[in-house]
Amino acid sequence: MLAGKTALVTGSTSGIGLAVAQALARAGAKVMLNGSRPAADAEALRVELSAEAGVEVGYTQANLAEPASARALVEATIAAFGSVDILINNAGIQHVAAVDAFPDHTWDLLMAINVSAVFHTTKAALPSMKAKGWGRIVNIASAHGVVASPFKAPYTASKHAVVGFSKAVALEVAEQGITCNALCPGYVRTPLIEKQVVDQAKVHNMPEDRVIREVILAAQPTRQFVEADEVAAFAVFLCSDAARAVTGSVQLIDGGWTAR
Repeated sequence: MLAGKTALVTGSTSGIGLAVAQALARAGAKVMLNGSRPAADAEALRVELSAEAGVEVGYTQANLAEPASARALVEATIAAFGSVDILINNAGIQHVAAVDAFPDHTWDLLMAINVSAVFHTTKAALPSMKAKGWGRIVNIASAHGVVASPFKAPYTASKHAVVGFSKAVALEVAEQGITCNALCPGYVRTPLIEKQVVDQAKVHNMPEDRVIREVILAAQPTRQFVEADEVAAFAVFLCSDAARAVTGSVQLIDGGWTAR
């Protein structure tokens, strides 16, 4: 489906990003991984994915809080594979606190990674896409790009910004064979969430299955986690020729959360 294409996936050594990278590789795309794993672990992951999918896979570290580093990540992908045809902006961080107790430096870091890095990687990748007359940008936002939750004001603001940015980029490149969409998952089963389940079970003194249904997934009507592989499959579709007319959209995969 994506043979001959090159994909850069930020934050792709675990969780959603890794699932997306794996799915793109299995669809035939060369993939540049990115993350902060130790070099040996990252190399093992790169080799494993390349062997499994039968495509070239690279790995580049980048401090996405730094604009120059975000741009360098794109440049490294172009140097390794010749182009960036697919850009998946997945890297992100979250911190939960009331607004009046939220650390200033954490706000700055969250905005740098969740929002500014999306701008810098997109800006750096667009010339390569324009030169080929084909490109796919998928920004992994969140259901919090559409609705809000208390004590997550900065994260909510950042994801709303990503949604708006995606729409504007889509309009700018609509006639150049490039699409840009925001993919907005609800609660996804990841190692980070699984740790939260354990912690919340202790806090609320209740079994983990009740924590999942009554605390973590209280806003998600299906009472089931979205699986990372489901998000990945959606992302691959958005990168395919079948999604040529899908651009500037907000694609929700949230178990009905935002239907309320």
